[in-house]
Amino acid sequence: ARSFADIGDIIRGRDIFRGNDEEKKKRDELDDKLKKIFGKIHDDVTSNSNNKDTLKTRYEGDEEKNFFKLREDWWEANRSTVWKAITCDVHGSDYFRPTCGGDGKHSTLAKDECRCTKSSGGKAGDVNIVPTYLDYVPQYL
Repeated sequence: ARSFADIGDIIRGRDIFRGNDEEKKKRDELDDKLKKIFGKIHDDVTSNSNNKDTLKTRYEGDEEKNFFKLREDWWEANRSTVWKAITCDVHGSDYFRPTCGGDGKHSTLAKDECRCTKSSGGKAGDVNIVPTYLDYVPQYL
């Protein structure tokens, strides 16, 4: 199983776990697909956006066409949307640590949702954010 941080590492091209030979082959296929996807995004943002000259400068110098800087920027801009997509139908799971309590005073496991609303303990302006404690959970490989 992959964690949310693993997904971020894969998207950004930083995943260090290569697995066995079968996993390596699938991982290489995924890397190639991600390079194609980010290649299309790169072409679009450096030719069709309002600030294309700035973005051309930002993303230049990637001779191997890995698009690491663009992938990093994409993850930073979209990680909360990815989180919401992954967790939109999480019910009855106790994978998540105690977060917000029903009465706002006590932490409980977020069983119905893994996001805290402002009324149940979320901080003002930070409702439904990606919990940072899941970014880099130590794992045994």
